[in-house]
Amino acid sequence: MSRPTGPGGPGTILARLARPAGEPTRIAVVADPHVATRAEGTSKLFERTRPHFEAALADIAERDVDAVLSPGDLTKDGEPWNYEAVDESLADLDAPFHAVPGNHDVPKERDEHETPTLGRFVERYTPEDPVARGPDGLSYRVRVGDLDVVGLNSAGTAERLTDSHEGHVDADQREWLADQLSHAGTAIVLIHHNLPAVTDQLDAHRAAVEPELADIPAMRDPEPLVETLASGDVPLVLSGHYHLPTTAVSGGSSDDGSDGVPASGASERSSEQRSDGVREIAAPTTCSFPQSYLLCDVTPDGTTVRLVPVADSVGLETAHARRAADSATARGLTGIAAARLAAAPLVDER
Repeated sequence: MSRPTGPGGPGTILARLARPAGEPTRIAVVADPHVATRAEGTSKLFERTRPHFEAALADIAERDVDAVLSPGDLTKDGEPWNYEAVDESLADLDAPFHAVPGNHDVPKERDEHETPTLGRFVERYTPEDPVARGPDGLSYRVRVGDLDVVGLNSAGTAERLTDSHEGHVDADQREWLADQLSHAGTAIVLIHHNLPAVTDQLDAHRAAVEPELADIPAMRDPEPLVETLASGDVPLVLSGHYHLPTTAVSGGSSDDGSDGVPASGASERSSEQRSDGVREIAAPTTCSFPQSYLLCDVTPDGTTVRLVPVADSVGLETAHARRAADSATARGLTGIAAARLAAAPLVDER
């Protein structure tokens, strides 16, 4: 299997991680496509969401991946016609596609359309034959190359969080997760909502740069989940939700509220002070700046995470201009994304 992992590989190196490490495994992460076929405008560039999603899938098809993972928000708001568009876009994908729902994928009480059942989400976007499936039906464990991928639903079900975009992982899910981690080999966790240290980055930006940045619905009561992940020695959590390419470590000695980018502008160089925490890589969205997906290469030496754009220079510049001119929140998220790209690689443990 020929997979470029050196300086000539695709995209920008976002992180070099000491863990996970193992036999060569390549995964692509496509986050928050928000596919919309009957809407346009906003900083999400709704009229371009499907072309961006399909551009990511077309590029991934040339990358010899073991699987494509998505931390959710596949659709604008769970509309049946947008789910149909997602299905059509995925029809020619040869690699396995495994997703967890985002807050825009699950039914909400204020929906003006008939959102497809969560059973349909399970059928179309989760593994057909997982090693195990969680108590909510939407969580699962599946083998991908040398990894155990645990998809963890944080977006809720038809019975809970139907009026909220918050995330939550309840006690039953955490118990199931702990059991799966105890039986897994090298496990990574796929989840939509973010752990506390990534959320802290938005709080820090609001305090220092953009005071009108809105409180984006976050994970409710995340500490027990972080404890479960840390106890299970999870080397990597992959998330979406904030539309940002960023990283941070939650729990342990490193959970200090820092923004993940040292004041000097240099990337992190040592993992010794972070061994008892949980490393999260948050994936950018394909819909708005910096319209990209992540390509993650696991090797015996560790994992390299690359950010691969799905638009050309004009498309990226257009998306930046549109997002920066939108609301204070969109402007703030654009500023954070641009800063992270300028500081890449954000972490280098090797």
